[in-house]
Amino acid sequence: MADFPTSARVVIIGGGVVGVSTLYHLAKMGWNDCVLLEKNELTAGSTWHAAGNCPSFSTSWAVMNMQRYSLGLYKGLAEEVDYPMNYHVTGSIRLAHSRERMQEFARAMGMANSQGLNLRLMTPDEAQQMHPFLETHDLEGALYDPDDGDIDPAQLTQALAKGARQMGARLERFCSATGVTQHPNGTWTVHTEKGDIDCEKVVNAAGYYAQRVGEWFKPYGGRTVPQITMSHQFFLTEEIPELQAWTEANGHKVPLLRDVDVSYYLRQDKNGLNLGPYEPNCKAHWVTPDDPQPDDFSFQLYPDDLERLEAIIEDAMARVPILGTAGVGRVINGPIPYAPDGLPLLGPMPGVKNAFEACVFTFGITQGGGAGKVAAEWVVNGQTEWDMWAVDPRRYTDYTDHDHCYQKAMETYGHEYGMHFPRKMWPAGRDKKLSPVHDKIIAGGGQMGAYNGWERANWFAKDGDDTSIKATETWDRNGPWAIRVREECEAVRDGVGVLDLPGFSRFNLSGEGAADYLAGLITGALPKVGRMNLAYFADDRGRLLTEMSVMRHDADYFTLITAAAAQWHDYDVLARDLPKALNLTDHTTEYSTLIVTGPKARDLFTAIGTEADLSLGWLTHQPAKVAGIDCALARVSFAGELGWEIHAANAHIPALYDAVRAAGATPFGMFALNALRIEKGYRAWKGDLSTDYSLLESGLERFVKFDKPQDFAGKAALMSEQQQGRKKGFAIMTLDNPGPQDAPYMSPVWHDGQHVGETTSGDWGYRVDKSIALGMLRDDLTAPGSKVEIEIYGERYAATVQGDQPLWDPDNARLRA
Repeated sequence: MADFPTSARVVIIGGGVVGVSTLYHLAKMGWNDCVLLEKNELTAGSTWHAAGNCPSFSTSWAVMNMQRYSLGLYKGLAEEVDYPMNYHVTGSIRLAHSRERMQEFARAMGMANSQGLNLRLMTPDEAQQMHPFLETHDLEGALYDPDDGDIDPAQLTQALAKGARQMGARLERFCSATGVTQHPNGTWTVHTEKGDIDCEKVVNAAGYYAQRVGEWFKPYGGRTVPQITMSHQFFLTEEIPELQAWTEANGHKVPLLRDVDVSYYLRQDKNGLNLGPYEPNCKAHWVTPDDPQPDDFSFQLYPDDLERLEAIIEDAMARVPILGTAGVGRVINGPIPYAPDGLPLLGPMPGVKNAFEACVFTFGITQGGGAGKVAAEWVVNGQTEWDMWAVDPRRYTDYTDHDHCYQKAMETYGHEYGMHFPRKMWPAGRDKKLSPVHDKIIAGGGQMGAYNGWERANWFAKDGDDTSIKATETWDRNGPWAIRVREECEAVRDGVGVLDLPGFSRFNLSGEGAADYLAGLITGALPKVGRMNLAYFADDRGRLLTEMSVMRHDADYFTLITAAAAQWHDYDVLARDLPKALNLTDHTTEYSTLIVTGPKARDLFTAIGTEADLSLGWLTHQPAKVAGIDCALARVSFAGELGWEIHAANAHIPALYDAVRAAGATPFGMFALNALRIEKGYRAWKGDLSTDYSLLESGLERFVKFDKPQDFAGKAALMSEQQQGRKKGFAIMTLDNPGPQDAPYMSPVWHDGQHVGETTSGDWGYRVDKSIALGMLRDDLTAPGSKVEIEIYGERYAATVQGDQPLWDPDNARLRA
């Protein structure tokens, strides 16, 4: 035991592919004084029984970045570390049975090719030429990925481990971690069966045991890790002579197939086939008291349960008839962890200083290389090259109880290849956080969506409207909601609307020195007492970390309001270096908000008896009584019209809502609000505003005060960028002859045959009657009048750049009325 390490910079708990990749990348970044702990042999968890498929395909920009990096790493890893690996790049074919699926493929192809990949759409005949055993008579088309294939998970992990060791990192196998202790200075002691290890930072990479490991961090601010363990089966056939003969004649394997509309993959494994379904009638394990998670499940499997796969197996045999000619050689039924949305937890551990998560990977093999890179960047730099909000553990907050996680895991696994249409709201795990007027919203026809667990109306249906989930399964802008959204936008334009908006994240910051502290965090200026403004937070590179509305009540007393989804993320931003003399508190669940907006808003407030100065200008706030009820009024409107936000305790919201509705306000929903804000060019967090772009690229230079006395993160980087000139710039674009869809996130933008940018959001603007896209363009193309093409679901549409100015009420005369 004399050789056992007693100290390290970082301790990683878990020896699967993600944990080992994290160790490897930490060592590559110069942090080689790191230790990985594995209670059994490396790969003993989900890694050892993984199928090892390596797609680059994703409909998430962040996940695609991660997978793209992985595949590039794997191509040269064997040579780099001198460790042999079975890595077969066979290419893959995704089959489409419908126009909608081909549109999804076209969107993913555009994203992928923007990242330097080379995906392409295929006809059924072209797919059959590549895979001669494939039946194609009922297909709409296919998507081909030349970089897809499969890798041996154990060999991959061992290669990463060898590379880590070569750079000086330590791996302790057969060494169970048993707990952690955090010290007052934020450092850790990790307890193991062989002794204690003191370290600066800890990474939970424990796979399907991540929730159990996560319990150790609860005394230091942690929470229950949101995950469920699913049973995932695949089987290998015996050898198939026809397949063997074709392979020998052609010198390579057939491409991997994914029939995503039926929900399975089928790939060649030696001279047989490997069928892996994601069945709708799926099964979770270790979720009830009579099925407890064992202390050790290393290198173990669940009993075979092929009956629940019968329908998919029959379909696969019809699609590739040679599958039915061979017997089943081996069945693999192993545990696979699922977060509620099926994406991993990768980033800072919520509420816990100097702790990180790299766990709950459903597709850990193809994501493992990129995951290790991202995890190491978080640990070493406190920020990542790409914006990784899609997998950030802080995207979940306190609504992810066991019931939610179970319902969503079953839904997500059972629809692993499901299309995520822009207007579709998945039904499982809902109603976790309700507005004080939820029942009134439902009674009024509210069609709900979940925002950080909070139920909000997306649109309001009327009698006879189709409110089925089936009706939302389209990429097109028009559906049963379209006429209602137009009516809601017109009501806000011509009269007055009310939006019930529960779940705004809100924090109070107070104490002597609060103003100086906050001024040192933001890039711009603080508002005066009684006023409010937008404040932006940058990272060290000058990239946009977050946006908050700041209300100033007194010299050192502020309320900060931010997006619902940003609750835990933004609290972290404010609390990270909080001086002990200051007080930061979260009041998100105690208050709610009503947005009352439109040219007749002032008349409405006057009519219902408002004790407040309604002549106060834009960006002011004041305590008030509305209809005799205590509240606060903020003169601001994300819809871009005259309006106020009513902020009040939850108990007061029903009476306030009733008073506003009785005075004639039309209820509107989130779909209308999105259309209204896009016409004003207002940016949305983690769409238009992300760490993929700097503040200057995002067109926010008016919120950067280089001459203020306080320093702020990213100041040097932004000054350098200001001197050298930005490469990209924010722009508003309108489609000259729009098609049936609006631009989704990360649609490629073209000019003279060159890729020159991407959209960050898009919608129809009902006040200006145009399809609008916000996005980032090559800087020389941001001037008004520039001509570009926007690729939307595979079709290119001519568009005109409008510059960075509102399309509706460009002088803000209505807003300031």
